[in-house]
Parts: sequence; C-alpha cells; structure tokens
Amino acid sequence: MASDHQASKQQAAGSKIVIFEQENFQGRCHELNATCHNLKEAGLEKVGSILVYSGPWVGYEQPNCKGEQFVFEKGEYPRWDAWTNSRRSDCVWAFRPVKVVSRMLWGLLGRRDGDSQDHKIVLYENPSFTGKKIEIIDDDVPSFYAHGYQEKVSSVRVQSGTWVGYQYPGYRGYQYLFEKGDYKDSADFGAQQPQIQSVRRIRDMQWHQRGAFHPAS
Repeated sequence: MASDHQASKQQAAGSKIVIFEQENFQGRCHELNATCHNLKEAGLEKVGSILVYSGPWVGYEQPNCKGEQFVFEKGEYPRWDAWTNSRRSDCVWAFRPVKVVSRMLWGLLGRRDGDSQDHKIVLYENPSFTGKKIEIIDDDVPSFYAHGYQEKVSSVRVQSGTWVGYQYPGYRGYQYLFEKGDYKDSADFGAQQPQIQSVRRIRDMQWHQRGAFHPAS
C-alpha cells in the first residue's frame, strides 16, 4: 500500500513550471521541477510571465520562501496582474510545489471515499483556536460575510486538503496558503493583519480536469 509521503513524492515528481523574464512568455526562461529558493541564482533578473504545466505551486515575494505568497495552478499567467491583485509587489523570487493528495489518488493510499472529507478547514476569531469560528467542508466560500461570519481570522486549523485564503471577498487581496496542520496565530500563515474574508480549495489540475479555478478578468 502506498503512503501519503509516496503519493506526495509522485505528485512532486510531475510538477513543472516555466518562468519567463518578460511578459507574454518572452525573453529568457527557466524551468522548475522542485523548490527554488532564489531565482536570481538561476540567472533570471525578474519575473514577467509564468506557465504552469502541472502543479500547483506557491511563489514568494522574497528569496528563501518569505514575504507575500502567490498561488499558481495549471495554466497561463501572461503578466503579474494575472497572479495577484494585492498591488503591493510584482516581485516573485522563490517557488515550491504544493503537496496535494487528490481524491483520485486515494486508490493509491488504499482509502475508501467515506474515510474522510476531501477538504476541511476551520478558521477562528482569536489566536490559539478560540473565539467564534467558521467551519468549511468541501466547498469554496467567496464571502465569509454572506455566511454570517464577520469576525477577524487569527488562527486556522486545516484538517484535510490544501486551501488558499484571501484578504478580501471575491478571492482578492493578499493570498495565504494553508496546508494540513495548525496555524496558532496570523504570523504563522504570513499575515500582517488577522483578516481573511474568502477561501477556496486548491486542487491538482493534472487529476481534477473539472473545477479548475479561473481568476476573474
């Protein structure tokens, strides 16, 4: 029977992203199949456009996987505003593949569909998982307000799946990657302010041909 680690290794082995210096996939380029802590060491001076052949991936504003986060799924990103609308920075200097164990891979793990939810996340008002909370299971939520939750988000517990949270409704603003585990305060997920107002699931589009996320134009 395959393990979670083996399934993650199989997915990572198939991860592929190509970084171009110029917009619209022009200029020098560099292909990645694994974590890159500093694109400058690969000989690139800037990032103008990105092609994701298989993923997903997360990019970082600063080397060594620090700073603002940008989530990339399978598809084309011809210029910087295709992957962010936070307006704070157009720099991306580090990348790593995101581990996603999809429902289709459960067969490799010897699991039945009823063993657990595909995606489950709980977001809490206060640090250390206290205060009011909103629990989301196998769904994308473009607005917490529409679900009656108007509080800040200071801690997060991901029980299954991989998620991306956004500062504002409609999947806008700063992005925060949530992988399985506990985030006791907003600093743990890289937020300067405890503000998340929408969240969605991340899927490996190599396996999920339907349900791909398409950012609004």
